[in-house]
Amino acid sequence: MRPALIVLPLVLVAACATPREQCISNVTRDTKVLSNLINEVRGNLARGYALDRQQQVRTIPKTCRGEDADGNTFRFRCDETRTDTIVTPVAIDLNAERAKLASLEERFAQSQAASNQAVAQCIAVHPE
Repeated sequence: MRPALIVLPLVLVAACATPREQCISNVTRDTKVLSNLINEVRGNLARGYALDRQQQVRTIPKTCRGEDADGNTFRFRCDETRTDTIVTPVAIDLNAERAKLASLEERFAQSQAASNQAVAQCIAVHPE
């Protein structure tokens, strides 16, 4: 599936959100990012290693058939491009990862408090 086909529905859904929902989404974005990072670090600690994700783009040679205006069939090259995500285990320093987790959890608590105030302000500004 093309990336544009994935992004378009997301844009349409975002366009349908009420001003209140858009405001809340904007003010909670950092908290959501921190939450995702905390979950990733916890997973790394549980596994004992991190997972490195890289995209590999491959071109697969293909031949297609076509027809010209006179009705004659012909062949032409129509390569297909595929993108695969390659996941590779990566060694980590567990002590550094624990320190990172502690730092992220502290920042999350601060961000959560700020987000709660901002959400209350969004609700006050945009009553439904």
